[in-house]
Amino acid sequence: MYKVLKTKDHLTTCSANYSRLRKILCDFKNDSYTFEILNNDQKSLAEFTVISRTPHTLSIEAKFKNNDLNLINFLLRINIYIDAKLAEVISYQQEKPVPFFSPPQFSQSQDEKYQQNRILSEWLENIFTNGAVEAKEINFLNG
Repeated sequence: MYKVLKTKDHLTTCSANYSRLRKILCDFKNDSYTFEILNNDQKSLAEFTVISRTPHTLSIEAKFKNNDLNLINFLLRINIYIDAKLAEVISYQQEKPVPFFSPPQFSQSQDEKYQQNRILSEWLENIFTNGAVEAKEINFLNG
């Protein structure tokens, strides 16, 4: 029973992340997206690059870059399953979560995969909250 609930939470998070990414990345039509995020006079960048594309799946590399040294830059790899309408983090900072069948000496946090997907959720919500604007639009307005 516990594992079913845990899986349900994970699938709900992945489904919500798919919806957020689909809105931000305009139905995944392009191979590269860059947004400037304006937050309290600080500019940061959100970059999304399609690494591979098939009719049913996309692999995306998502980067957060900030000039402010107080915030840590990060890198996520995300698989997007178009038919299932799910987006799942497969790598955080180029480290993959240890599979459940690995021996105990290689184990990490039991909910590491869920945590990585929650990081993606919170970052995408931050992008929505702080008004992500495509960098080329800001450059056009300033130029």
